[in-house]
Formats: sequence, structure tokens, C-alpha cells
Amino acid sequence: MSSRRILKKNLNAMVFDIVEECYTASLIDDKKVAKANTIIDEAADFQDNFLSRINSAKSKADFKGFSAEIETKAIDFVEKLNKLG
Repeated sequence: MSSRRILKKNLNAMVFDIVEECYTASLIDDKKVAKANTIIDEAADFQDNFLSRINSAKSKADFKGFSAEIETKAIDFVEKLNKLG
């Protein structure tokens, strides 16, 4: 069972890693800037929406599927980054 603090920490770390990889790809190849910015925007939107869901959770039972959902979205972002590269 995850706590609110751990969920937020994992979410922020995942989004930070995605943004960092997008910036790196943008610096290496100027043609990838637009696609990288799209991924960054999507990651930021996901983070905002998910943080509000975490904050609105009333009990530990509400946290049950959050970790799996964050992991699934992280895999989705990695696949998008691979297509970018």
C-alpha cells in the first residue's frame, strides 16, 4: 500500500525523467523539438491531473491502483520517447 507522499514522489520523478530525456533529444537534433515539446506537455498534463487525483483521495483504498497506473503511463512515455529517437 502506497502513501500519498510516496505516490507523489514517484510521479514527480517519472515526469522529471521524461522531461529531461525530451530536452536531451531536443538539444541533439533540432528536428525533434516540436515532438519533444508535445511529449513534455502531455507529461505535465498527466502530472497535474494525477496529482489532483492523489490529493482528492480520501482513504488508502483509493491509492490501490495508482502505482500501477503511474507505471503504465511511464511505459507509454518511454515508448513515445523511443519513437522520437
